[in-house]
Amino acid sequence: MKKLTAALALALSTGVALGQNVQQVPQNWHLLDQQTDGVYGISIEKAYQELLQNKQPDTVLVAVIDSGIDTLHEDLTPVLWRNRLEAAGGSLDPDRNGYAGDIYGWNFLGADDPSKNVTKDSYESERVYFKYKDKFAGVTSEKQVKKKDRELYKVWLKSKEHATKVSEAGKEVDMMYSLLEVLPRVDGFFKMLLRKDTYTAQDLDSLKIDDPRVAQGKKLYGMVFERVTPGATNKQLPELLQQYADSLKANLKAPETPPVDYRGLVVEDDYNNINDRYYGNNNLMAGNPKHGTHVAGIIGAARNNNLGIDGVADAVKIMMIRAVPDGDEHDKDIAMAIRYAVDNGAKIINMSFGKSFSPEREWVEDAIKYAEAHDVLIVRAAGNDNTNIDEVPYFPNPISLKDKTKAPNVITVGATGPMQRSLIAPFSNYGKGIVDVFAPGVNIYSTIPGGNAYGSSSGTSMASPVVTGLAAVIKAYYPHLSAIQIKNIIEASVTKIDEPVINPGTGEKVAISELARTGGIVNAYKALKLADTIQ
Repeated sequence: MKKLTAALALALSTGVALGQNVQQVPQNWHLLDQQTDGVYGISIEKAYQELLQNKQPDTVLVAVIDSGIDTLHEDLTPVLWRNRLEAAGGSLDPDRNGYAGDIYGWNFLGADDPSKNVTKDSYESERVYFKYKDKFAGVTSEKQVKKKDRELYKVWLKSKEHATKVSEAGKEVDMMYSLLEVLPRVDGFFKMLLRKDTYTAQDLDSLKIDDPRVAQGKKLYGMVFERVTPGATNKQLPELLQQYADSLKANLKAPETPPVDYRGLVVEDDYNNINDRYYGNNNLMAGNPKHGTHVAGIIGAARNNNLGIDGVADAVKIMMIRAVPDGDEHDKDIAMAIRYAVDNGAKIINMSFGKSFSPEREWVEDAIKYAEAHDVLIVRAAGNDNTNIDEVPYFPNPISLKDKTKAPNVITVGATGPMQRSLIAPFSNYGKGIVDVFAPGVNIYSTIPGGNAYGSSSGTSMASPVVTGLAAVIKAYYPHLSAIQIKNIIEASVTKIDEPVINPGTGEKVAISELARTGGIVNAYKALKLADTIQ
């Protein structure tokens, strides 16, 4: 099975394009219990009701490294971390941590002037490809490259391939092949609705049915009709689309124009100097903070306040660190964000981002080890490319480049849906060596910017904060437990899945243990019962 684009995979994960009867799923399904509620949530509500009612938690500080946050959101303002010394004022940097004005966290994607910020950025593969293009463009064989540069040459070749794939033309090719995958299912759906075997785009336009499955199907099929011969019928589409996709693929070539240095035009640091760390500003709402706001709400939106949603954790403070633009993040910013979180007291860090290349990965790995030395747990998303990341690296990578060991304080999380028939999200990355656990990540309802706005999103970006929230609950009620103990508890208490699941990358039925190391979905109820036994 060819890889689905993220957009198509997310659409398919809802079932709307498949012509299925979609079972009603509760809005807060990720918090619920499989036996009681019929959905594969993490049983945190059951844990609160049966295990935690008479216990007093400590407050846990959780750092979210992401795109920013709506600091005025009704469901988040009660749980935002406030740097008390900084908030008190009295001088430019009252707490003398080097980051003046960091009341709620810090923005490593800005100039000293809070109005000047990086919003969008390029792919790391483009940056790597053009950085070494002059060095390797004329090379036709690895034998022409000095031994010390051969690994770099291999990375450069991969960056060229990836940069080509993520170019506008490359995205079009990927989309066309993905549409070929779903065409038979969408076709069967519309044959049923139109009650005829042969139809055209005009016939689809005539369908006026208020149903999200119809709207999604028309959108997907419309992408096909508009790219092939006018007046084509559904029966002609597969062959015409195959010809169109093959033609596009044959003409693909690497990008010719270097990407804009968005970060370099704004951020006033020496990027190549890892010790130049005091840069950025305190504007956490720059650009579009939707992703970070959604992630933060999943972790810790105020519970039981009769507003919007309940977060997973009930005794948490959220520190936002803005380091992820619309595009690939830079390694230095991630390394600085991890260190900032550790230095300012965070005990758990959520990282719902990732990329295919990491030229300064040593900086990030050193920061992860710094977090380990300070007993800080890191929870990271596995990624949304339905790829085996044991074979195709996805960064930040918990496997050290230096000694090939796996960071003991990092949990990597894949995504699941609410029902057995589509349990593993079709977009989720997987890997029985790298991915540790699965957690709910399909249609997760949470906070979005707007003060009192909410919405659903899908991705391993949503699964990661579910696990972060669970880790925060364990830490709050059992503060004596270390980061590594909490990780071990989460992994040892997963809900094991005995039935075969669909491998997102191949479409084949496999044991879930082939997709993640623990072979299961996190379970808060079981995790907290286990935590209670550890002295």
